Amino acid sequence: MHLVPRELEKLATIFSLGYLAQRRLARGVRLNHAEAIALISTVLHELIRDGHYAVADLMSIGRTILGRRQVLPSTWFTARQVQVEGTFPTGTYLVTVVDPIATENGDMQRALYGSCIQVPKIDLFPVLTTIDYARDYAPDKAPGYIWCIDDPSTKISLCRNRDRIKLKVVNHGNRPIQVGSHYHFIETNRMLSFNRKLAQGYRLDLPAGSAMRFEPGQCRETDLVFIAGKQRIAGGNGIATGIVGHINVTIPAGFLNDDTTGALENKRNERLMERSEYVKMFGPTTGDVVRLGSTELYVAVEYDYRDPDNDYRDPNGTQRQDPKWPERKTYYGDECNFGGGKSIRDGMAQTSYGAYKPGKVAPGGDTLYDCVDTVITNALIIDHTGIIKADIGIKDGHIHAIGRAGNPDIMDDIDINIGANTDVIGAENKIVTAGGIDTHVHVLDPAQVPEALCNGLTTLVGGGAGPTTAANATTVTTGPVNIERMMKAFDHLPINVGLTGKGNNSHPAGLIEQIEAGAIGLKLHEDWGATHVAIDECLKVCEEYDVQSTLHTDTMNECGYVGDTEKSIGNRTIHSYHTEGAGGGHAPDIIAVVKNNHILPASTNPTRPYTFNTVDEHLDMVMVAHHLSKEIPADVAFAESRIHAETMAAEDCLLDDGSISIMSSDTLAMGRVGEVVLRTWTSANKMAVGAQTSNLPDALAENQLEEDKKLQEFLTAVHPKPSKLSKPGIPQLPKPPLPIVNNFRVKRYIAKYTINPALAHGMSHLIGSVEKGKFADLVIWQPSNFGTKPDLVLKGGMIAVALGGDPNGSIPTVEPRIMRPRFAPYVPETSITFVSKTSVDPKGASPPGKAAKLDIGAPPTTVDTTSKVAKYMLKKRVEHVQGCRVIKKKDMVHNDTMPKTIKVDPETFVVSQVVNNVDVPYDAPPATSVPLAQDYFVC
Repeated sequence: MHLVPRELEKLATIFSLGYLAQRRLARGVRLNHAEAIALISTVLHELIRDGHYAVADLMSIGRTILGRRQVLPSTWFTARQVQVEGTFPTGTYLVTVVDPIATENGDMQRALYGSCIQVPKIDLFPVLTTIDYARDYAPDKAPGYIWCIDDPSTKISLCRNRDRIKLKVVNHGNRPIQVGSHYHFIETNRMLSFNRKLAQGYRLDLPAGSAMRFEPGQCRETDLVFIAGKQRIAGGNGIATGIVGHINVTIPAGFLNDDTTGALENKRNERLMERSEYVKMFGPTTGDVVRLGSTELYVAVEYDYRDPDNDYRDPNGTQRQDPKWPERKTYYGDECNFGGGKSIRDGMAQTSYGAYKPGKVAPGGDTLYDCVDTVITNALIIDHTGIIKADIGIKDGHIHAIGRAGNPDIMDDIDINIGANTDVIGAENKIVTAGGIDTHVHVLDPAQVPEALCNGLTTLVGGGAGPTTAANATTVTTGPVNIERMMKAFDHLPINVGLTGKGNNSHPAGLIEQIEAGAIGLKLHEDWGATHVAIDECLKVCEEYDVQSTLHTDTMNECGYVGDTEKSIGNRTIHSYHTEGAGGGHAPDIIAVVKNNHILPASTNPTRPYTFNTVDEHLDMVMVAHHLSKEIPADVAFAESRIHAETMAAEDCLLDDGSISIMSSDTLAMGRVGEVVLRTWTSANKMAVGAQTSNLPDALAENQLEEDKKLQEFLTAVHPKPSKLSKPGIPQLPKPPLPIVNNFRVKRYIAKYTINPALAHGMSHLIGSVEKGKFADLVIWQPSNFGTKPDLVLKGGMIAVALGGDPNGSIPTVEPRIMRPRFAPYVPETSITFVSKTSVDPKGASPPGKAAKLDIGAPPTTVDTTSKVAKYMLKKRVEHVQGCRVIKKKDMVHNDTMPKTIKVDPETFVVSQVVNNVDVPYDAPPATSVPLAQDYFVC
């Protein structure tokens, strides 16, 4: 057969999924995004192979294959373009189909072309009525939809209060000349005639990245705006290099210059831009609202570093001001974007006087600016710190600055210098989050790592050494030998890791040697015997060596009840796994530990959120994970004692009110590593929607958290009333009203898999948030795909995995577009191996230190050459954990709720909080459907 990689990949992805999609279509299943793209791509490849069609023919045919009746409504919104490359009789060519779902009925015969499947009647699919269009195709039903504050009073003011002039410009050349917004106008093409000396220090008065075109012979009155910053010109034709006003400009011979014509009258001191147009180019800004994926979770931009009106106040009425987010008075109009004619070019948004090393002096005496390695432009940051619009600068693998990027020679108040040594990641209309942390990982298979990365996880904490019988049940890497080997194994995997040893031992010696070998914590698990003596001894060792203990308590109540375990723990910090109980723990009342300040409670994701299918899958999970047999009655009783619908319902409520602080997976042992992020957001959505799904707006308002209600009042005041708007191919629809915002709820839930697990395990000085000084583990999402499939994942500032197309493609967007490993996996230093302090500094003391969250930007760990870890010769960066023993529930960000009294009925299993001597049940009825499910995944 002699196939090459591009043929094999298309056979394995496009054709396998395309044929599957054809079979599903033939039985009346409406296709999701991936299925629709695969089916169209498959048909196009078959038509290419027939050899009867030209590229232009297929670009038209591709728009007729599927109609709105054959695809899910979300697919119509998200499937905006399909690109394939196939071998025509004339060779390989690109076929681009724009808006492929262009009709209502499609062409079923064409859609099933090449499948040998009998073509069914179109009646299999619903006829779309006006009601359907209003319900499913309204603009706000689009995943990732953005609500703009868009009326005449809210236009964006560009370069406000800067000097402006208007000049007459004539193109005397015989070819068009196009000039970008930030190109120094005095330096333009020699065949443009205008008063060049008047233009010194000015550029086009256009939105950043826009351009003005001068056709041959055309005369245009051209608006110019003065540059800012140090007002230093560089680049271009070298006519006026230097600081404006400090040099005598001589126009070189050959450059047309009309010095007889002065400036025309220009009365304006600002340029106004329609807000909707601004959002299309640069993404949402202060007050705009973004839908997260297909959920009913909506966030408003709280702060934009480019907003000159730096007076946004948060919902509690105080000025948003924090040392980590210093005030910057910056301006719209100097945004950074990359591409042909865009602003990040030499002498424009990119300084000509930049260097990697700060303070370096160039020939001529100029002190060079300290420039970053990579800049992420126009990002919407969603983090526990806020919903913030900013640029992000990365240097030496860390977040160097958050704020405004650009060139200080021509722009004001620059936080992030862009230079010749700076790469660019455009995040316009995208969301950036911190890399997720999964603290409950059974380390059984290296394939868990790419699965984790592709759902936005960048750190794994847990244990195991492959699928041993014990590791299948317990997150334990046992003993110094296995710890060393597993650290060496992870040295080749592009993810941060921290290994936990076995904590079940009534004598300290076996525990200490595991910590000395590098374990960042000790796991107490009932399958090893979670007795009170073992708990006490384990915590004594953890206290001495400043590492965390993780706890899976005694389901059988063999050694005592939950209260007895609480007494064994005392006031010592411990991380409680799957606190609801289905994953294991005192039956049925382990969930009651959420009331304690020294217990850090977590959920695992199979019970998240509670749906009508949740209970039914769990019995078999327990039997397999814990090496039980259905033939043994005691084993069945053990498994059944852990599974209660009532505690699962209560878990929904306790997550939502911040009583449960952490989300994790329990991967391959009653959990899914690739769904930590996903199920966090489906859980948040369930609680935002509530049970009253029959009247969604009322339900969303009723379930809005108190912290978000003041923000809602502010947004309601500034957003205009709804008006009519239309979309191509569907009836005119009203512009949707402002949705119920969930900023605080979103910050609460994102903290569960970012900052809080980092705090719990002594890693928050390096990871867990998007803050200056943190390791640059970042995840970039399309708003439409938020929580499901990221576009790009950075490890230590370098791309680890990213969405990409055919490696043989002429451009990177040719199908099959799949998540692909990139180059960070080949650079071990882009990931961290977390270890105990004593394993890298055996001579130093390791008493409980101050909370790790106070030590952002701490110097890198120095590994003593005589230490255990030094002998492993790891290539990854090695960092020790810190502050594990002082972290308490009160330190859990946005998730520090501690119910005073919580009860679990031993017969009905109903979980209640006692309020005024009355038992108030925690109850959340099972969901019958969730977002981020079949619209996004093919299996």
